[in-house]
Amino acid sequence: MNPTENSRRIPFSAMFNFRDVGGYPGHDARAVRWGRLYRSDSPHRIDGTDREAFAALGIRTVIDLRRPTEVERDGRVPDLDGLAYRHIHPEHADWALSRHEPDSSLARYLADRYADLAETGTAGLAEAVGLIADSANAPVLVHCVAGKDRTGIVCALTLSVLGVDDEQIAEDYALSTEASQRFSAWLAEAMPEAEALPAPFLGSPAEAMALFLAELRERHGSIEDYLRHTGVTDAQLAALRDHLLEPPAPR
Repeated sequence: MNPTENSRRIPFSAMFNFRDVGGYPGHDARAVRWGRLYRSDSPHRIDGTDREAFAALGIRTVIDLRRPTEVERDGRVPDLDGLAYRHIHPEHADWALSRHEPDSSLARYLADRYADLAETGTAGLAEAVGLIADSANAPVLVHCVAGKDRTGIVCALTLSVLGVDDEQIAEDYALSTEASQRFSAWLAEAMPEAEALPAPFLGSPAEAMALFLAELRERHGSIEDYLRHTGVTDAQLAALRDHLLEPPAPR
């Protein structure tokens, strides 16, 4: 049975934002391949039946975008047979230094944070996209803590290179809002003493990603040119399209 939009989100008991980015239409009416690139919140809680379900996906490479302090605090994905783990931290400022004011636009706040990361985290973003471009690493899982911000940037850049339009990229990003609500509910039950999560952690308004992509193009000309600026090569851009898009339809 072929995957569908209904199977995009893959349920786990202790991961709340795990999904496949396949299925979106890209260049030359070629769809993004299912089962090649996944995105999620942190998989350090994988255990029991989740471990079996995760192993069944056949993921070869996990790209962990968290800060070193976050990895140290929470741990990492379990060390499973055949799984390569890559920790890549795109350098970026602590968001606590630029707090979101409740009466201001959350989309504008998030887009500004993403723009900052795109300027300071070029080396990490280039490394992550380069790993995704290598078909030998697939299937790949990209994750951070919540699976929406750093993960959202890497997946948005990748999908854009594949020819997915901004509206659909933003809609994919916005799916994290529901996932964050599920995580928040789980956290309240598992750790009732924990403080409520702030709006920037829970929200993923589609407008934030649309603003980020549009403004990145204004500064760099195109997403591809931005990625070249970070160090991604033309060969890697071509490789992304070669293995993450369905083959062209026969003439």
